[in-house]
Amino acid sequence: MLLRIRSEHDEANTTNPQPRLQAPGFKAKVALAAIKGEKTLAELAKLFAVHPHQITAWKAQLPKGAAGVFGAGPAGAEAAPAVDLKLLHAKIGELTLAKDFLSGALEPAGLLSAKR
Repeated sequence: MLLRIRSEHDEANTTNPQPRLQAPGFKAKVALAAIKGEKTLAELAKLFAVHPHQITAWKAQLPKGAAGVFGAGPAGAEAAPAVDLKLLHAKIGELTLAKDFLSGALEPAGLLSAKR
């Protein structure tokens, strides 16, 4: 009867139910290295500790997203939601009115601190 001794290598090869999420900068770095072609996919996979299929996918995504780099305006300008200034001004007025009312009511009673 042969007994198999488990090693650290066995633990590393178990399937992980939650994949690693890579930073966009890391993905771009790996994809650019793949496009340069100075190293093979296997070498890049070993160097960056990712699967060669993942490198191929990132390499294919890079040209599609590269146009966004040279787009008009700053990068965060498109993501900013539209702000309703009338609504904000109304809320500021409401809060100012409430503050003035409370300070007027609390000062005569001595409940409002003068150290503001």
